[in-house]
Amino acid sequence: MELVRRLMPLTLLILSCLAELTMAEAEGNSSCSVTLGGANMAETHKAMILQLNPSENCTWTIERPENKSIRIIFSYVQLDPDGSCESENIKVFDGTSSNGPLLGQVCSKNDYVPVFESSSSTLTFQIVTDSARIERTVFVFYYFFSPNTPIPNCGGYLDTMEGSFTSPNYPNSHPELAYCVWHIQVEKGYKIKLNFKEIFLEIDKQCKFDFLAIYDGPSTNSGLIGQVCGRVTPTFESSSNSLTVVLSTDYANSYRGFSASYTSIYAESINTTSLTCSSDRMRVIISKSYLEAFNSNGNNLQLKDPTCRPKLSNVVEFSIPLNGCGTIRKVEDQSITYTNIITFSASSPSEVITRQKHLQIIVKCEMEHNSTVGMIYVTEDDIIQNQNALGKYNTSMALFESDSFEKTILESPYYVDLNQTLFVQVSLHTSDPNLVVFLDTCRASPTSDLASPTYDLIKSGCSRDETCKVYPLFGHYGRFQFNAFKFLRSLSSVYLQCKVLICDSSDHQSRCNQGCVSRSKRDISSYKWKTDSIIGPIRLKRDRSASGNSGFQHETHTEETPNQPFNSLHLFSFMVLVLNVVIVATITVRHFVNQQAYYKYQKLQNY
Repeated sequence: MELVRRLMPLTLLILSCLAELTMAEAEGNSSCSVTLGGANMAETHKAMILQLNPSENCTWTIERPENKSIRIIFSYVQLDPDGSCESENIKVFDGTSSNGPLLGQVCSKNDYVPVFESSSSTLTFQIVTDSARIERTVFVFYYFFSPNTPIPNCGGYLDTMEGSFTSPNYPNSHPELAYCVWHIQVEKGYKIKLNFKEIFLEIDKQCKFDFLAIYDGPSTNSGLIGQVCGRVTPTFESSSNSLTVVLSTDYANSYRGFSASYTSIYAESINTTSLTCSSDRMRVIISKSYLEAFNSNGNNLQLKDPTCRPKLSNVVEFSIPLNGCGTIRKVEDQSITYTNIITFSASSPSEVITRQKHLQIIVKCEMEHNSTVGMIYVTEDDIIQNQNALGKYNTSMALFESDSFEKTILESPYYVDLNQTLFVQVSLHTSDPNLVVFLDTCRASPTSDLASPTYDLIKSGCSRDETCKVYPLFGHYGRFQFNAFKFLRSLSSVYLQCKVLICDSSDHQSRCNQGCVSRSKRDISSYKWKTDSIIGPIRLKRDRSASGNSGFQHETHTEETPNQPFNSLHLFSFMVLVLNVVIVATITVRHFVNQQAYYKYQKLQNY
């Protein structure tokens, strides 16, 4: 019994430590089983509020048998502000487990509203927390959607200097489960001022349910400058020439949505005037402080066509089309120039004298070689100032679904079958109708920098591939088709680069009208304007397969190991069993010793 008494303190100590370990583990894993709404196969959406504890590692898998994608939104994330992204984060994977492709990572350092979309009907996300004992909350909302059935008027690209847009169905109730993205981009040198005339969304302190997110840049990866909801009318200003606006709604409480407008603000410093030439217009910026010497705010300035008026903001801007507003086009020695004049509006016919300074701004853009040279003359009472500007032709290249060249393929990368016919179009973006595009050289490469090896599809205007067909001249468009191929001993990606010539369509002796000629016969002096376009990657299709159980799967683990034979509960049971064995063995030995002492040998008496 003495041995039992000695073992009891050790036993109590072991039981106390195991109990504390078990309680700590239960506390750490408590939120791994917290879900809201219940998961079942009939659900198309679900919301969860996760109250996270220290030292957790939990994984959720969302899966349905339908052929739909999953969009998951973490509209409110409160993690350890002092923790690193390595020790505390949320990771989202495309597929049935954390072994799938990583879609992205979220931590306290992120400056955006995290939104991820799966490529199929399965998605997995994992939450890991560090040991800091602070309050953590994550609001998760996901739903299934069909990428091929978009909501009308839900997002788009806005590239004018000013404009307006609204939520779908405005002023009626906005649609449920909507995710709309508007990309706003104005000309370089400008900033964007965004004004919301009305916002009527579901009211929430953290804007977890329905919200607008505004990003200072061209995408949702740009810095977040605002996340708003409820009934407010805020104003935002970008730091560059691009801004992104996102509308996200859930499945309940639909209201009017929003109405917004934007304007452009010139962001660069300017003393007098500046000129920028592009392939479709001339842009003249005039400082208002410069015009004050003429007692003008710019409202009385005009072009040769007096109906073309300037845009007034913090500067005076003329955006002059190359084929309008009185612009004069002149072709001379294989060079094209465009000229216009800015003056004050004509005085009243009854006036015969003026004491106002005379101002005449002569704007001239010359197209030469691979660039555009601009020159501006400012005359103030016989005083002339000259300024120069440079630019390039604006061209782009795109893939189309058929030889009608009506529907552009927007996928990138674009997956194709081997030997599939591809239709390619190079477009010249200009307002001058008297120019024509000619495909001089088009080559392919397995890398984006067009490094070796390369393969010529078109060279000197001649088809070099047996499947390549070059279409006849067609104004601002150069077109051809070819069958898809892959490079041997290289990746399955293919990039295309086309060098194009731009000619005056009225010149029947130009290089563009000569068509396919050998290099030895080419007349280099017969054209002056040249540029190039690149597109890619084009990739071969690969088989993709997925398997797994349907429904919303939930997995809890403490370490990222495939087998976990013992946890604390197992250890506790094992120690109790060992302790019982020790106690029973001790009692048995004690009893055996006592019996042996009692039945010791005795000397027999003699009778």
